[in-house]
Amino acid sequence: MPITPTQNIWHNGQLIPWEKANIHVMSHVIHYGSSVFEGIRAYTQGTSAGVFRLPEHMQRLIDSAKIYRMPLPYTVDQLVSAVVDVVEANGVAPCYIRPIAFRGYGEIGVNPTKSPIEVYIANFPWGKYITASEGADVCISSWSRLAPNTMPSLAKAGANYMNSQLINMEAKANGYVEGIALDRNGYLSEGSGENLFLVRGGILYTTPLANSVLSGITRDSIITIAKHLGIPVVEQTLPRELIYIADEAFFTGTAAEVTHLRSVDQIMIADGKMGPITTAIHDEFFALVNGLKPDRYNWLTPVNVKVEATV
Repeated sequence: MPITPTQNIWHNGQLIPWEKANIHVMSHVIHYGSSVFEGIRAYTQGTSAGVFRLPEHMQRLIDSAKIYRMPLPYTVDQLVSAVVDVVEANGVAPCYIRPIAFRGYGEIGVNPTKSPIEVYIANFPWGKYITASEGADVCISSWSRLAPNTMPSLAKAGANYMNSQLINMEAKANGYVEGIALDRNGYLSEGSGENLFLVRGGILYTTPLANSVLSGITRDSIITIAKHLGIPVVEQTLPRELIYIADEAFFTGTAAEVTHLRSVDQIMIADGKMGPITTAIHDEFFALVNGLKPDRYNWLTPVNVKVEATV
């Protein structure tokens, strides 16, 4: 999806013009993939706007950086304020927000510790990531997710998404909108950029963190919503074939939000339509983020952006 430029980007504590947010071609991140990042959405609630689970996203950014021995010189509160500043300065909502920290220009070589740490935050308009109004047709990828003790799945690191690119490109080349990866043992893991949920017999299942999945913030939100709605939730290892006989299945993520799956490997999931449990979770999620229901979990950080009233 093309990027629509905005006016400002936050860089190491100050707002700079969008077109000035450049890095040197010899920056460490370009050669060795040394970056961690977040994807966040700001939603509108009538004429106001709020950023979804902003402190949790900033904590995960700091955690990802810590795993890679990349200490960030900012606290969660400072990063939260930085996101609010750039969103308000650009006056764009709803929007997608991309904080990123990486090793910049300093030295060449695998050891990154002598290269400076750069932190940027951008925001811009962005619509649906998976545009499949009737449900997504997906496949099981021939590419597996990263094995434990190779690349840490709990870190949202740029280098991990080379694996995601392979999964996604293969799926698109074969006529699907997305791919689902298995873990090293052949169990269900996640999509290229989405967590996975299945419904069978009225129980909501999702793959545990030990199956090489990202600790998704939307994933956690859906588990919270499901429990509030009285839907049993089980986190357990899931065999590949369970998805073929599931009553319902859906993706979650900042980009995907809640996207139901119509088919997997050309096998229809039930009748292919969004099932009742997915519908209940989907509707509750969007009611919360769009201000149609009270923000009972305090998930929305308000931003002062003028939003046109809908007629």
